[in-house]
Amino acid sequence: MKLAEKIEKDYIAAYKAKDAVRVTVLRLLKTAVKNRLVALCRPGGALSDEELLDVLIKEAKQRQDSIEQYSAAGRTDLADRERAELLVLGDYLPKALSSEEVAESVDAAIKELGACSPKDTGKVISAVMSLHRGRVDGKTLAEIVKARLA
Repeated sequence: MKLAEKIEKDYIAAYKAKDAVRVTVLRLLKTAVKNRLVALCRPGGALSDEELLDVLIKEAKQRQDSIEQYSAAGRTDLADRERAELLVLGDYLPKALSSEEVAESVDAAIKELGACSPKDTGKVISAVMSLHRGRVDGKTLAEIVKARLA
């Protein structure tokens, strides 16, 4: 089943079950997809699973940023709501790599690219991100690459 079909099916099920958080998140996600289609000059069309994954990653990143900002401001009620929304989005994102798996991938990329100095950080990060799209946290990856190339 395509990702878009799964989201639509889950939206209907959540609506019938009166799951307010899931309905809200999926409704916002569907709107983000339509906005992306308009931006790509394909209104009424459909996104590929890869394009839809980009939208999901962007939405999840927005939630994560909001959690950090709300927590820093002492607004735990809003941060908790964003966490709940992030959990719903997490159901549609690919399983994240563990720190060990990221480190292994970084080591392989460093070896493959022949990276040896901090100047090569961007190349290594790009290689790992393109290989494990949507499965790697950028902050964790950057920390591991900087430690390896320092």
